[in-house]
Amino acid sequence: MDIKKLVVIDASTVLAGPSVGMFFAELGAKVIKVEHPLHGDVTRTWRLPTESKESTVSAYFSSVNYKKEYRKLDYTKEADRSEFLGLVEQADILLTNFKSGDADKFNLTNEVLKNINPRLIHGRISGFGPDSDRVAYDLILQAESGFMSMNGTPDSGPVKMPVALIDVLAAHQLKEGILVALLQRLESGEGKTVDVSLYEAAVSSLVNQATNYLNQGFVAKRVGSLHPNIAPYGELFITQDDKLITFAIGSNNHFFKLCQFLDCLNLVDDELFAYNQVRVVNRLKLQRILQEKIELIDSEVLLHAMAKEHIPVGVIKPLNEVLDDPAVQNMILEETIDGVLTKRIKSVAFHIR
Repeated sequence: MDIKKLVVIDASTVLAGPSVGMFFAELGAKVIKVEHPLHGDVTRTWRLPTESKESTVSAYFSSVNYKKEYRKLDYTKEADRSEFLGLVEQADILLTNFKSGDADKFNLTNEVLKNINPRLIHGRISGFGPDSDRVAYDLILQAESGFMSMNGTPDSGPVKMPVALIDVLAAHQLKEGILVALLQRLESGEGKTVDVSLYEAAVSSLVNQATNYLNQGFVAKRVGSLHPNIAPYGELFITQDDKLITFAIGSNNHFFKLCQFLDCLNLVDDELFAYNQVRVVNRLKLQRILQEKIELIDSEVLLHAMAKEHIPVGVIKPLNEVLDDPAVQNMILEETIDGVLTKRIKSVAFHIR
């Protein structure tokens, strides 16, 4: 299968669906994005205060739209609908996130589309499942899938994550489902319908937090960056040069090497810190002890020593430092859309060699 010969119709909006379209565009497929002539993708209007209100392209829109062809079609007009069906007839993949009832209203049901193109792989995204008419934005899914209840500190109250994470997770689910369907089509020659709901994508991503409850009845609370099962993991420390750092001490060996470097090996045999479970119970006291040591050390000295001993440590970096890092520059994709120079981060982060 030559991905560069695939034709993808991206008739979806906002983030999840369009990011799947961009994924295939990055891999070399022909991707045609279909938008309403008047309204377009709503994210075109999600502008920062610093962006021109006259621009038809926003930074948000740019994040998941790259290397696509654009068509303006109104499904309520027969000529436009016929043109859309002509695109579907030649397509390998169709991406949609129609609101409940819209497929029937436009006579673009799955049955209609499959009759036109039996080889079509139809990727459908919904909020709470194909039978629900609830309007679902990422914030609502973060609220109702448990993420917000766990995110934040005891004082902050529930906090939304600063990216549309549920959309991102649903997009990955849809990519995986479509790739499986493409493999199946190689043998059967038949298309498939791949349904992904934001809700199921969110719940399936609760992983260890879900099993902590399912196996032990432990309901995760807001503990900031702390890990419910590991310590020190997520605690913040300030170095001598005022850098904010964090550790992911995932094993007794990590803890031993950290204490050895900080000249506090007595902690290794202390009954309060000797193994991970008691370190979790006594993590506040442990954090205070470690902070007294770390605040005497320059960050570069500490980071070099941790790297040498393979101890997981990181500096808390603002976004500008991350994106200005030379190692990230080759992940930035540029394209001019509607006369506007746009930039975004690659969605394809794997390398096949």
